[in-house]
Amino acid sequence: MPLRVSISGIRGVIGDGLDAVGVVRWASAFGAWLPPGPVVVGRDTRPSGPMVLSAVTAALNSTGHDVLDIGIATTPTTEVAVQHGPAVGGIIITASHNPQQWNALKFLRGDGLFLSAIEGAEVAAHMERGDGHVGWDRLGRVIAQPGADDLHLDEVCAAPWLDTAAIRARGLHAVVDAVEGAGGAIVPRLLHRLGVRCTPLYCGLSGNFPHDPEPTPAHLAALREEVRRQGADLGFAVDPDADRLALVDGDGTALSEELTLVLAADFLLGRTPPGSPGDLAVNLSTTGLIETVAARHGRRVWRTPVGEANVVETILARGCLLGGEGNGGVIYPAVHAGRDSLVGIAMILQHLADRKASLAELARELPPVAMVKTKIEDPDFPSGEALARRLAQLGPGDIDARDGLKWTGADAWVHVRSSNTEPAVRIIAEAKDESSAVDLISRVKSG
Repeated sequence: MPLRVSISGIRGVIGDGLDAVGVVRWASAFGAWLPPGPVVVGRDTRPSGPMVLSAVTAALNSTGHDVLDIGIATTPTTEVAVQHGPAVGGIIITASHNPQQWNALKFLRGDGLFLSAIEGAEVAAHMERGDGHVGWDRLGRVIAQPGADDLHLDEVCAAPWLDTAAIRARGLHAVVDAVEGAGGAIVPRLLHRLGVRCTPLYCGLSGNFPHDPEPTPAHLAALREEVRRQGADLGFAVDPDADRLALVDGDGTALSEELTLVLAADFLLGRTPPGSPGDLAVNLSTTGLIETVAARHGRRVWRTPVGEANVVETILARGCLLGGEGNGGVIYPAVHAGRDSLVGIAMILQHLADRKASLAELARELPPVAMVKTKIEDPDFPSGEALARRLAQLGPGDIDARDGLKWTGADAWVHVRSSNTEPAVRIIAEAKDESSAVDLISRVKSG
């Protein structure tokens, strides 16, 4: 399987597209691109992580950089460590929601943000040249850097809207499914700080994923059952690097991952005084409920191509209060401009405390819509003008061509695009009910 190179970084299957040689080449290129100074490296719990870490540290040392090894760490934890420390950049070793055989390198600039498309192209040019290596007397070192989790927790808990006493007073009980990934230690620690009773599920940091690690309702059967068995108020599910968050209500019903950002936005906009910055930025594939919530609070939504870096660029350029992606990614730039499940958890808990309501009650306040997501591995699937003609047959609507093609009608939409992380074409539809969304996808597939 070929290595996937995109705005999300590089990723592949270990032994089938990604190996130590490839890791060294790309990590060396990143080291050559960076200015002098230390580089933070964190990794998730995948069994291939130690091998990839060894290759990354050797490559960075070879380009003259000290490596600040923060150990097992979530993606947002690593971003915060770069942002608040002396590092000139960072590497996160994680394939996020991909299955266990995958791994990846995510590159961070010195401000803790992902590289832009232009910066990524510059790194690729260094990779082709193979330059940047230094002599024996200028090699870097590996330095253990404990305390990254504490820093991240401190930053989240310092949010001005967070009222720990009010959350504690609710006496909430939550089950956490960390899929044996990097969130297995830090998420329960956050709940403890906020006075929430925590029942851990798959929080052992073993790296052996007990189910598909993408936090979608189809993969949360064990969490749903444990919430019901424990009589808990809600459940939280994160992916292996804990930048995505999905929710289960007290009845054991798994909410669409699309609702995580919607509920977080409804909470934060409700706490934001009129006249203060309060626009939102989300990608083209995120639920239209985000516009519903924004309109409720008199705010605007900016849409971007898919890819966290694209959303972050718009958040910063437009001075947005909040942003994210419908896959469960909440981005609150006041802590750091990256997807962060811990921020999302804190917002959901504060929302429950403020409203004195259950998660199910908050979800029922939103208008009913249905989103259906599918993917196909067909290199000959239509694109460009051929796809545009197929989408036009769906009826009157607008076509957005910034990332694949998205057709938006009066009360429904379909987005067709190549995946950044897998060799597949993604087709996502949202409509007033599931049968309508399924019909839209069928019509796109059949032409």
